[in-house]
Amino acid sequence: MTAVLFVVSAADHWTLNDGTKHPSGFWGEELAMPHKIFSEAGWDITIATPGGKAPTLDRLSMSRTAGLPSKLREVARYLDSIQSRLNSPDALENIDPAQFDVVFYPGGHGPMEDLAYDPVSGALLTRVLHSGKPLALLCHAPAATLAAKNEDGTWPFAGYRMTGLSNTEEKLNSFGRKAPWFLEDRLREGGADYLKARLPLLPFLVVDRNLYTGQNPTSSERLAKRLVADLADTAR
Repeated sequence: MTAVLFVVSAADHWTLNDGTKHPSGFWGEELAMPHKIFSEAGWDITIATPGGKAPTLDRLSMSRTAGLPSKLREVARYLDSIQSRLNSPDALENIDPAQFDVVFYPGGHGPMEDLAYDPVSGALLTRVLHSGKPLALLCHAPAATLAAKNEDGTWPFAGYRMTGLSNTEEKLNSFGRKAPWFLEDRLREGGADYLKARLPLLPFLVVDRNLYTGQNPTSSERLAKRLVADLADTAR
């Protein structure tokens, strides 16, 4: 059975450049739909957060601007079905990544607040990237890679083709222009070969070696299905 680790932000806000704390957390679709797809594929799923704190759902991800009503209802139903597991995640610091076949990071603004600076997550990302096992990060979750370092202090993701929420997409949020930094800029500055869709909000994936990245929430299902297909091919 394929074992997948979900690393989820424990943050419940994002600190903006004026010092205000914008309520945030994980994005509903980005956790629910991949979790559903992996579960239907028969994968064994473990959820972990920094400190084992129950993650916070970003309520904006369930608002009318976040997607079609039918999709939001599907996401809400699925999150309800796994709420007990979300309420009691494993502590990230107790996780051995060697026990998992795949590591997956859903987004939301939460990772911009905590995982981008978390040394435990950073060490896990570095180890998994170098292991060759599939590593997937969605939307804002590539912010977590900023905490990763090789032994010589270099960034392990330098030179990788990858995506994540674009500057344009961030600025579509009413509070986006108060961002203390933009993910696209930081990935480029770090040495990543950042790619994005020709138009904002469209599904877009980048796969480079064992690194899988999705640009935005609409990429959630496509990313999860690509992982399932690739792992099935490997198993043959």
